[in-house]
Amino acid sequence: METETERPQDPQNDSQQDSKKPNPSSLAFRIWPPTQRTRDAVIARLIETLTTPSVLSKRYGSMPTDEADSAARFIENEAFSAADAEAAASAEVDGIEVLQVYSKEISKRILDSVKSRASAAGTVSTAALDDSNNGTEAAGEASEDAVSSVEMEA
Repeated sequence: METETERPQDPQNDSQQDSKKPNPSSLAFRIWPPTQRTRDAVIARLIETLTTPSVLSKRYGSMPTDEADSAARFIENEAFSAADAEAAASAEVDGIEVLQVYSKEISKRILDSVKSRASAAGTVSTAALDDSNNGTEAAGEASEDAVSSVEMEA
């Protein structure tokens, strides 16, 4: 049976290892503002939502990729600006609250975008006109999916 031999303790080596460990008090978890990588992932998710079959596309139609790309960038930029203004207006607002504003703004703007596009094209179904609340819920789910999937990546 083999036994492990103990290695002599080297105080200098131990201090080097300790300096490599992160100090818990120096770590900061920041939710707002999101990184550019996170914002790009939100845009990609919005493009996917606007171009692929979804609850929104069933009601309002899907967009071509180039149109969805510009709409997604506009939606994300406007939502970011609104949320950032909310954060700047009050120092007491925490990152989670600002992230909720960001998500709600995305929901509102994506729904406005698909509705205006559909009405301009005349493709809004009568069911969509009768039940616009479900469209709001679908847009909310789409933006929450986009933001939450991005949060997991960050």
